[in-house]
Amino acid sequence: MRDAGLNVCSGGILGLGEADSDRIGLLHTLATLPAHPESVPINALVAVEGTPMQESHAPSIWDMGRMIATARIVMPKTMVRLSAGRLSFSKGEQALMFFAGANSIFNGDVLLTTPNPEFSADMDLFEKIGLVGKKAHVPAKETPYEVQRLQQEEAEAEANTEVKWMEEEGGRDGGVVITRSRAQMA
Repeated sequence: MRDAGLNVCSGGILGLGEADSDRIGLLHTLATLPAHPESVPINALVAVEGTPMQESHAPSIWDMGRMIATARIVMPKTMVRLSAGRLSFSKGEQALMFFAGANSIFNGDVLLTTPNPEFSADMDLFEKIGLVGKKAHVPAKETPYEVQRLQQEEAEAEANTEVKWMEEEGGRDGGVVITRSRAQMA
């Protein structure tokens, strides 16, 4: 797919009767691909009348939060999408899922065949919890998140720094760390 210039979007539905090992297997499969998917939707089952799953219940907020947080950790650059089934959760529970690591939604009143929060409700939630959206289909040029800016600055500083471990007694772990910038080494 990537050779054809297509982005990969692959995720899962929680609440189908799966075991924890099934959820772990899904994330392991996605995280060990040659490149992480650009988008990983984490869906909560919506029990639709007339289907075999009509008597099923949505997963708990804790199951959703664990899945989202784990996806964020094992695929740090992926858009972890809080997707179908959001109406099963309160605004506070949805906020918790964003704080656990979700950084994207599918919005609009209908998500394929199931209801979804109205756009205005999503914007209200974002405002209340301090999230800033980006336009659809436009890559982010710069992250709005301070922590990511700091990580980028730290990476740039690290690229200009030499670190040496001296095999001497003392210091933490029996060694001393000496850090010098490339300018100091010249």
